[in-house]
Amino acid sequence: MFNVPQPDPAPITRHLRAMFGSRLLLAAVHHLNVFETFSAGPLPLADLSRQLDLNERPAMTLFPALCAMGLLQWDENGRLALTELGRFLTVDHVPNLTGYTGLEKDDPGALEMAVRLKNDGPLQTDDGISFVKEGEGPSPMDDPELSRKFTLGLAGRARHLSPLVAANLPKREGHLLDVAGGTGFYTYEWLLANPTSTATLFDRPAVLAVAAELLDEFSQSGRPGAAQVKGRVTFQPGDMLTDELPQTDILLAASLFHDWPTSTCQLLANRFAAALRPGGELWVHDAFLNDTLDGPLAVTDYSAQLFWGTKGRCYSRTEYRAWFAEAGLEPTPATIPTQLDYSLIWARKPL
Repeated sequence: MFNVPQPDPAPITRHLRAMFGSRLLLAAVHHLNVFETFSAGPLPLADLSRQLDLNERPAMTLFPALCAMGLLQWDENGRLALTELGRFLTVDHVPNLTGYTGLEKDDPGALEMAVRLKNDGPLQTDDGISFVKEGEGPSPMDDPELSRKFTLGLAGRARHLSPLVAANLPKREGHLLDVAGGTGFYTYEWLLANPTSTATLFDRPAVLAVAAELLDEFSQSGRPGAAQVKGRVTFQPGDMLTDELPQTDILLAASLFHDWPTSTCQLLANRFAAALRPGGELWVHDAFLNDTLDGPLAVTDYSAQLFWGTKGRCYSRTEYRAWFAEAGLEPTPATIPTQLDYSLIWARKPL
């Protein structure tokens, strides 16, 4: 049963995340007046962001989404411009659909999205930042009840994706460090495929308590070799932003960078590079924007969801590879698709 190919359940998550894209659209049309800003023609990203008073994160959540919807496009000079479709959302176009979309402009989600775009997050942090540590304060994931709810909520996705990720990670004798590893399924599957290797699961203590329960279940699954996985896993509680990370041959960052702003992503890349032994590899499993910052729509919707609930957004492969290079790693050009609109990319630490 474990070798039967599974269908890609991406349509389910795409439908779920589409509501965040709809909120972006309504906010852009009716609360930020994005489309009217192009009355004099195309605009450079910096000028458009300045006119709309948007910081980098909301701008890079909103504009790739509007491009993915076919409403904006990048011109040959690298400026954003209205498409013919986008003109239907300007009041001077005859006919236009601003009245029709306006029927939903007071939707609470659209109103709140406008607030978050203008303020780079919610006005009341406790109402909007989900599961991500805020400043020097405690992590929400240190709350046992909240941590259990969130970790188990992600368990189904991890169960599905982890065998695909493990199948594409290097097969080798050595050590894997799974940072913010959550359920631990990526670690357990990799160890199952690498029976002479060891791994460390690094996360908050309350998360690791749930991961340990899931490891017991995994070990008792009856799969060949699963019973031996438990003895090769170390659980290490800590804060990946400040605590020392163990040295490793492979570091896996799955659905991790997208919770954080760009400055923190560079910090994490630097810390992860320092934890790698010479010749070690940093692997990232995530959903990536096109390098042209114009989609795909499934990822821009996901980016809107992340913008809503975390400090981050989705990033392009070019952005990741720039962080890797700045951290002293050697990015590779490879992109390995898995499922659920995710892919793997990786970089190597020089010998």
